[in-house]
Amino acid sequence: MTKKEFVELFQEKAAIETKKETEKLLTAFLDSLEEVLVNGDEISFLGFGKFEASEKPARTGRNPRTGETMEIAAKKVAKFKPGKALTEKLN
Repeated sequence: MTKKEFVELFQEKAAIETKKETEKLLTAFLDSLEEVLVNGDEISFLGFGKFEASEKPARTGRNPRTGETMEIAAKKVAKFKPGKALTEKLN
């Protein structure tokens, strides 16, 4: 599903009159979620799931083409853990 298709679905479900307003609301939600994760916090939506920022430590990897070892830098990643209700709906 593309963002455009999601905006249309969201507009229909939320009964919002214009696509422009729908995109504004969706962008505000995503920006807020991004801000929470960048700050290193987590956010939980009861029954849906939990978004959190996690750190992956530096590690040694291998270039598959040449076989030489190389250092892979530490980085932050976003994680999502689905809630029980969402997991049940999917199964």
